[in-house]
Amino acid sequence: MSRKLAFAATVAVAVVAAAAPAQAGLFGKSKKAEPTEAAKAPAGKPATAAAAPAAPRKATKEERAQADRLDPLARAAFWGTVFDADPQDGEAGVKLSAALRAMDRYPEAAAAADRVLVMDPGNVEAMLELGRSHIGRGQGFYAIDPLKKAQAAAPKDWRAPSLLGVAYEQVSRHDDAVAAWNTALKLSPDNPAVLTNLALSYAAAGDAAQAETLLRTAVARPGATLQTRQNLALVLGLQGKTAEAERLIREDLPPEQAEKNLAWLRAKTAAPASTGRTWNSLQGG
Repeated sequence: MSRKLAFAATVAVAVVAAAAPAQAGLFGKSKKAEPTEAAKAPAGKPATAAAAPAAPRKATKEERAQADRLDPLARAAFWGTVFDADPQDGEAGVKLSAALRAMDRYPEAAAAADRVLVMDPGNVEAMLELGRSHIGRGQGFYAIDPLKKAQAAAPKDWRAPSLLGVAYEQVSRHDDAVAAWNTALKLSPDNPAVLTNLALSYAAAGDAAQAETLLRTAVARPGATLQTRQNLALVLGLQGKTAEAERLIREDLPPEQAEKNLAWLRAKTAAPASTGRTWNSLQGG
């Protein structure tokens, strides 16, 4: 099984006519054109400068909370507007990055996180989002540096080592990945997300039994996701425990998707050396 298992300044020139034509007045009488502000100004005094544009209105706390409940496209539009209005709004930049990442627009997500870090190099959330964006596009190598910086800046935060494990796994540094996940588990014991990543790493290395043990612990924890349960079904099926694997698959997935995943498992167990479609590609549609 592959290790990649789941893992402008434009100057506007106004052209003014040398002699403005008279405007038609009432009953056909002509009316002289009104002098411009510059013409009204006394000799030797400059004309009054145009008023500066008003600063963009910042989004309220309530508007920000509402935006978090929108779909990714609407979130990206909202946070993009907020971030463009105020490039020092780190929260807006980070949430723009996350929304773009949710739509698989990874280069744009990374660019948004980078913009935050230009203004605020110590922003841990932006470092994490930058790492996630690189991982999402399959370029874990580029995620390692920002994630290491995030870990150094927030050594008690389990998220940085957890993501580092995924980045290391993407570049085939299996031992470093396991060490990173174990660090994350010390900070957040039995965290289902970390357990799942560690389990899939063991499964990729051929240790399905250890992967099963870790995944059973993960699915029993609060916060375990459907993806974790389906990863357990995968590992069970690859060990020939098809009855339990099928039960989990049919409980969590609609019939059409369940049948696809079961067919993949049957093919995989019948021909272990085959290199057909991956489980993730099936789940992704």
